Amino acid sequence: MLHKTNAARILDQMKISYELREYPVDEENLSAQHVAEELGISAEKIYKTLVLKGNVTPYLVAVIPGNAQLDMKKIAKASGNKHCEMLPLKDLLSVTGYIRGGCTALGMKKQYPTFLEEMASLEEEIIISAGKRGLQIVIAPQDFLQASEAKLADLIS
Repeated sequence: MLHKTNAARILDQMKISYELREYPVDEENLSAQHVAEELGISAEKIYKTLVLKGNVTPYLVAVIPGNAQLDMKKIAKASGNKHCEMLPLKDLLSVTGYIRGGCTALGMKKQYPTFLEEMASLEEEIIISAGKRGLQIVIAPQDFLQASEAKLADLIS
């Protein structure tokens, strides 16, 4: 029996359909690429959640394909910042309520401005973290946008 995470409960409350997928966790390798391999899918289907600090916006979230690199200039422009930097890993739990490898844009401690790579809109479904290591959510991009209050943006280089 899968234990529902806060992210899954939020989707339930919003009556948004999704599927939970479990995978074995490797503490030594928390990469999106590894999760994709464990689930038997390509890395561009897995969307990783990155938390950043902006010079205007204290915290913001970028959700991009697991095989892609975030373009710092593009996320800064999309979020109305002059520049952004990755949130130090040591601050992730206190800012979001989540740990590395289990961070999702759904159900963070606060609702931060969230941006989803625009290529996601071409997919039937994307796979995001369910808010804990070893569990992913399969969801339609439009449903994720609604649930996370995210905006589509060109984010990758």
